[in-house]
Amino acid sequence: MTEESVFTGLKVLDAATYIAGPAAAAVLSDFGADVIKIEPPGKGDPQRLLSSVPPSPMAQANYSWHLANRNKRGMVLDLKSPATLEVLKRLVQWADVVITNFPHGTREKLHLGYEEVSGWNPRVVYADLTGFGDTGPDARQPGFDLTAFWSRSGLLASTRDAGSPPTVPVWGSGDYSSAIAVYAAIATALYRRERTGLGADVGTSLLATGVWATGTLVAGALADGTPFELHDRTVPANALSNPYRTADDRWIMLATSSVHWPALSRALGRPELVEDPRFSDREGFAKNAAALSELLDAEFRSRPFDHWKDALARERINYSLVQTPEEAARDPQLRANDIVVPLEGVSGLDYTVSSPVNLRGVPKVTAKRAPDLGEHNEEILTQLGFDPAEITALRERGAIPETVQTQPTR
Repeated sequence: MTEESVFTGLKVLDAATYIAGPAAAAVLSDFGADVIKIEPPGKGDPQRLLSSVPPSPMAQANYSWHLANRNKRGMVLDLKSPATLEVLKRLVQWADVVITNFPHGTREKLHLGYEEVSGWNPRVVYADLTGFGDTGPDARQPGFDLTAFWSRSGLLASTRDAGSPPTVPVWGSGDYSSAIAVYAAIATALYRRERTGLGADVGTSLLATGVWATGTLVAGALADGTPFELHDRTVPANALSNPYRTADDRWIMLATSSVHWPALSRALGRPELVEDPRFSDREGFAKNAAALSELLDAEFRSRPFDHWKDALARERINYSLVQTPEEAARDPQLRANDIVVPLEGVSGLDYTVSSPVNLRGVPKVTAKRAPDLGEHNEEILTQLGFDPAEITALRERGAIPETVQTQPTR
């Protein structure tokens, strides 16, 4: 039985593939929504394989699949089969929300275009995600996290040091960020429906969310601003917001300002530095950033991280250890704030990452494993009103597979 939460009773059809659309549906499921995920026959959603594709960490459990598809029920439907149309129609009529990320053109061929879907269910909130938006010369171009979110937006060109070529960012990071935008659009449309009774056509693109993430720089460009050169940690624009290496080969990201220079000088054990005329005002810090970076490099390299952890905390200097994902996974702060939560039903995977959306005092449902391929076909078809003979006919006509295509929940 689903725990009572904000979206308990809300019905969601997840007709999307990895990663942003399904992740948005997972956020709704965190708050109690009944989510039905449909997948094609064969191997299903490609995200089922993502955990086994380099450079994903190798593990026994299919952690990526459960991250974006927890708490859902699963169906296998061949949307290319004419026999599936009645099933899809009933699913849409059942749903409050339909999520898809099929490209324009493809979605219409699969009967998932907004006009057809809203014709079946005028109150539906139809949410989609594209790579590059609904119009313009590249509207039908396939878009991925690395291309539309990171590269096209200007973000990747700015997220590197001077003299270094662009690198491959953490793949999926743009997808999971975009999932929150899709979720926000759905929540906004549901609020509007409560007031007006009207359904809605909502969505975003990976490009839009990438540009939003790069917003300060793109807005500056719109103002014809003169950009700074790419960051160079030896000659930074601000040496007080810069990474430094400690004696035990850890990196800390310093994120402070000239206002805190006296406190930082004390933390360094060099209180006399406040008298250094090079660092007497904001202009001096900017003019002498290279010298200050060199000075801070030498100081931070002289002692291990544990020393700096205490010294910087004592003076309330804003900084962070640059943690690896493995260190972040073990960070007690994540469990204390339910950023990492228990996951039920998966061998070798006791925890997963929760969504960043929280309502204080309102619990999220307990995270449970994602469905096997086609696991709930019969259950859902029966719920939609198909009798055993009709279900058998759907199998014979190729709309659904002969048997549940159970895959290990690794």
